[in-house]
Amino acid sequence: MSETNERRKEKRLRYNWPVWYAEDYDDILSQGQMVDISSKGAAFTCYADKCPPAGSQITARFSVPHYDQQDSFDLENFIRSGHVCRVDEVSPYVRCVVIQFGQPLTFKPGEIRDDEAFIADDTIQPDNISLPTTPTAESEALAMAEGTAPAEAPQEAPQEV
Repeated sequence: MSETNERRKEKRLRYNWPVWYAEDYDDILSQGQMVDISSKGAAFTCYADKCPPAGSQITARFSVPHYDQQDSFDLENFIRSGHVCRVDEVSPYVRCVVIQFGQPLTFKPGEIRDDEAFIADDTIQPDNISLPTTPTAESEALAMAEGTAPAEAPQEAPQEV
Protein backbone atom coordinates (compact mmCIF):
# COMPACT_ATOMS: atom_id res chain seq x y z
CA MET A 1 0.00 0.00 0.00
CA SER A 2 1.44 3.38 -0.93
CA GLU A 3 1.46 6.18 1.59
CA THR A 4 1.13 9.80 0.49
CA ASN A 5 2.62 12.66 2.46
CA GLU A 6 0.26 15.58 2.87
CA ARG A 7 2.17 18.73 1.98
CA ARG A 8 -0.69 21.16 2.43
CA LYS A 9 -0.34 23.61 5.29
CA GLU A 10 -4.02 24.52 5.30
CA LYS A 11 -7.16 22.39 5.34
CA ARG A 12 -9.34 22.59 2.27
CA LEU A 13 -13.11 22.96 2.16
CA ARG A 14 -14.72 20.39 -0.13
CA TYR A 15 -17.91 21.54 -1.83
CA ASN A 16 -19.61 21.33 -5.21
CA TRP A 17 -20.77 24.72 -6.40
CA PRO A 18 -20.29 26.42 -9.76
CA VAL A 19 -17.17 28.32 -10.72
CA TRP A 20 -16.90 30.50 -13.83
CA TYR A 21 -13.49 31.05 -15.40
CA ALA A 22 -11.67 32.35 -18.46
CA GLU A 23 -8.13 33.12 -19.55
CA ASP A 24 -9.39 36.56 -20.54
CA TYR A 25 -12.12 37.56 -18.09
CA ASP A 26 -13.63 39.93 -20.67
CA ASP A 27 -14.15 36.94 -22.96
CA ILE A 28 -16.90 34.31 -22.71
CA LEU A 29 -16.77 32.52 -19.35
CA SER A 30 -16.76 28.74 -19.04
CA GLN A 31 -18.43 26.96 -16.15
CA GLY A 32 -16.83 24.35 -13.93
CA GLN A 33 -17.66 22.61 -10.67
CA MET A 34 -15.66 23.45 -7.53
CA VAL A 35 -14.03 20.42 -5.88
CA ASP A 36 -12.23 22.05 -2.97
CA ILE A 37 -10.74 25.37 -1.91
CA SER A 38 -8.28 26.93 0.53
CA SER A 39 -7.36 30.57 0.98
CA LYS A 40 -4.47 30.16 -1.47
CA GLY A 41 -5.93 27.99 -4.21
CA ALA A 42 -8.72 25.82 -5.53
CA ALA A 43 -9.46 22.73 -7.58
CA PHE A 44 -12.39 22.48 -9.97
CA THR A 45 -13.58 20.18 -12.71
CA CYS A 46 -14.47 21.29 -16.22
CA TYR A 47 -15.10 19.84 -19.66
CA ALA A 48 -11.92 18.85 -21.48
CA ASP A 49 -12.70 21.05 -24.49
CA LYS A 50 -13.01 24.15 -22.23
CA CYS A 51 -10.01 23.32 -20.01
CA PRO A 52 -7.29 25.93 -19.54
CA PRO A 53 -3.77 24.56 -20.13
CA ALA A 54 -1.33 24.02 -17.26
CA GLY A 55 0.89 27.06 -16.80
CA SER A 56 -1.73 29.53 -18.03
CA GLN A 57 -3.21 32.46 -16.12
CA ILE A 58 -6.97 32.42 -15.57
CA THR A 59 -9.50 34.48 -13.68
CA ALA A 60 -12.26 32.70 -11.77
CA ARG A 61 -15.51 33.85 -10.15
CA PHE A 62 -16.97 31.73 -7.34
CA SER A 63 -18.78 31.82 -3.99
CA VAL A 64 -17.56 30.28 -0.74
CA PRO A 65 -19.74 29.43 2.28
CA HIS A 66 -18.70 31.40 5.35
CA TYR A 67 -19.96 32.28 8.83
CA ASP A 68 -19.90 35.95 9.75
CA GLN A 69 -19.32 37.61 13.14
CA GLN A 70 -22.99 37.11 14.13
CA ASP A 71 -22.70 33.35 13.43
CA SER A 72 -25.00 33.54 10.44
CA PHE A 73 -24.24 31.50 7.34
CA ASP A 74 -23.54 33.47 4.22
CA LEU A 75 -21.79 33.18 0.88
CA GLU A 76 -18.81 35.35 0.06
CA ASN A 77 -18.32 36.07 -3.62
CA PHE A 78 -14.81 36.25 -5.05
CA ILE A 79 -13.06 36.98 -8.31
CA ARG A 80 -9.49 35.74 -8.28
CA SER A 81 -6.79 35.52 -10.91
CA GLY A 82 -4.21 32.82 -10.63
CA HIS A 83 -1.79 30.36 -12.12
CA VAL A 84 -2.97 26.92 -13.34
CA CYS A 85 -0.55 24.63 -11.51
CA ARG A 86 -1.85 21.30 -12.76
CA VAL A 87 -4.50 19.71 -14.96
CA ASP A 88 -5.49 16.10 -14.26
CA GLU A 89 -7.58 13.87 -16.50
CA VAL A 90 -10.66 12.66 -14.62
CA SER A 91 -12.22 11.03 -17.69
CA PRO A 92 -11.86 11.45 -21.45
CA TYR A 93 -14.25 14.40 -21.25
CA VAL A 94 -13.55 15.90 -17.80
CA ARG A 95 -10.45 17.53 -16.33
CA CYS A 96 -9.56 18.69 -12.83
CA VAL A 97 -7.85 22.09 -12.80
CA VAL A 98 -5.72 23.16 -9.82
CA ILE A 99 -5.19 26.91 -9.53
CA GLN A 100 -3.03 28.95 -7.15
CA PHE A 101 -4.52 32.39 -6.46
CA GLY A 102 -2.43 35.51 -7.02
CA GLN A 103 -4.12 37.05 -3.97
CA PRO A 104 -5.33 34.84 -1.08
CA LEU A 105 -8.93 34.85 0.13
CA THR A 106 -9.82 36.93 3.18
CA PHE A 107 -10.37 33.80 5.32
CA LYS A 108 -9.42 30.11 5.42
CA PRO A 109 -12.52 28.21 4.20
CA GLY A 110 -11.40 24.79 5.47
CA GLU A 111 -10.50 26.00 8.95
CA ILE A 112 -13.73 27.04 10.62
CA ARG A 113 -14.00 27.68 14.33
CA ASP A 114 -15.22 24.77 16.46
CA ASP A 115 -18.43 26.61 17.27
CA GLU A 116 -19.12 27.19 13.57
CA ALA A 117 -19.41 23.51 12.75
CA PHE A 118 -22.65 21.64 13.10
CA ILE A 119 -21.69 18.92 15.53
CA ALA A 120 -24.31 16.47 16.73
CA ASP A 121 -23.76 14.94 20.15
CA ASP A 122 -25.69 11.81 19.28
CA THR A 123 -25.68 9.88 16.09
CA ILE A 124 -29.17 8.92 15.05
CA GLN A 125 -29.45 5.16 14.86
CA PRO A 126 -32.55 3.03 14.35
CA ASP A 127 -32.38 1.91 17.98
CA ASN A 128 -32.33 5.41 19.49
CA ILE A 129 -35.10 7.05 17.48
CA SER A 130 -38.28 7.66 19.43
CA LEU A 131 -41.31 7.01 17.29
CA PRO A 132 -44.74 8.46 17.93
CA THR A 133 -47.04 6.12 19.84
CA THR A 134 -50.35 7.65 18.82
CA PRO A 135 -51.73 6.77 15.41
CA THR A 136 -51.39 9.47 12.81
CA ALA A 137 -53.40 10.02 9.67
CA GLU A 138 -50.47 8.60 7.70
CA SER A 139 -50.27 5.42 9.79
CA GLU A 140 -54.04 4.99 9.60
CA ALA A 141 -53.99 5.38 5.80
CA LEU A 142 -51.15 2.87 5.56
CA ALA A 143 -53.05 0.40 7.74
CA MET A 144 -56.17 0.78 5.61
CA ALA A 145 -54.14 0.25 2.41
CA GLU A 146 -52.61 -2.92 3.88
CA GLY A 147 -56.05 -4.15 4.89
CA THR A 148 -55.36 -4.05 8.60
CA ALA A 149 -57.34 -1.98 11.02
CA PRO A 150 -55.40 0.65 12.97
CA ALA A 151 -55.58 0.57 16.72
CA GLU A 152 -58.79 2.27 17.72
CA ALA A 153 -58.54 5.04 20.23
CA PRO A 154 -61.26 4.96 22.85
CA GLN A 155 -64.06 7.24 21.80
CA GLU A 156 -65.96 9.44 24.15
CA ALA A 157 -69.74 9.15 24.32
CA PRO A 158 -71.52 11.96 22.55
CA GLN A 159 -72.60 14.69 24.92
CA GLU A 160 -76.16 15.88 24.84
CA VAL A 161 -76.77 19.58 25.00
